[in-house]
Amino acid sequence: QVIKALQSKHHYGEGEARVICDKVQAKLLKECHDPAKMCITDLRISHWEEAIQETIGGEANRNLAAECYFLWKTTRLQHLTLAEDTRGMLTELRKGVRLLLLTNGDKQTQREKIEACACQPYFDAIVVGGEQKEEKPAPSIFHYCCDLLGVQPAECVMVGDSLDTDIQGGLNAGLKATVWLNKAMTTPVDTSPVPHYIISSVLDLPAVLQKMEHKINAKLGTDHMASNNE
Repeated sequence: QVIKALQSKHHYGEGEARVICDKVQAKLLKECHDPAKMCITDLRISHWEEAIQETIGGEANRNLAAECYFLWKTTRLQHLTLAEDTRGMLTELRKGVRLLLLTNGDKQTQREKIEACACQPYFDAIVVGGEQKEEKPAPSIFHYCCDLLGVQPAECVMVGDSLDTDIQGGLNAGLKATVWLNKAMTTPVDTSPVPHYIISSVLDLPAVLQKMEHKINAKLGTDHMASNNE
């Protein structure tokens, strides 16, 4: 949508418009946000402002940058959805376990995403790292989540797609298990934290939880037999 607007309304070439968007994407990937110094809206408008100036040259155009940012943001939120099969899985899981959504990031940005995909009804609690003293992978935010759910860390399973924040954080906090969502089934580097389980689709999660339950039951049975033999 931004590329189309830059072409039709502001008469940029398609190549220029694509370069601008690519530059913004690169800036987002490297983004370091300190909410005490600048709000997320101003920071991201600055990304667009810099990208336009780097591509086109001339004076900075804050108004055009703001227009691009809000169009990008609106379009992005409109396309955020929770897949029907994922909603069904979460509904079934909640019949037997408590679920909490934990995400890092700026509180305004993340809350807007959460509202856009309407995922609140599928979780018992939602925690945004930007609203806490520490984000993942700090143990404190995981222990806070456990307290919200009324469970001990050793009873909690962390599922996430980031080895550095989700899996490392779960290990740091002493959780029962960590499950890495590796959609591309990439091979992690040797120094990466090692998850207890790996899945390629979030829909594989119920089977993994069932496998954990079977392991616990098998261990209990073994321990019981050992106790009787004594």
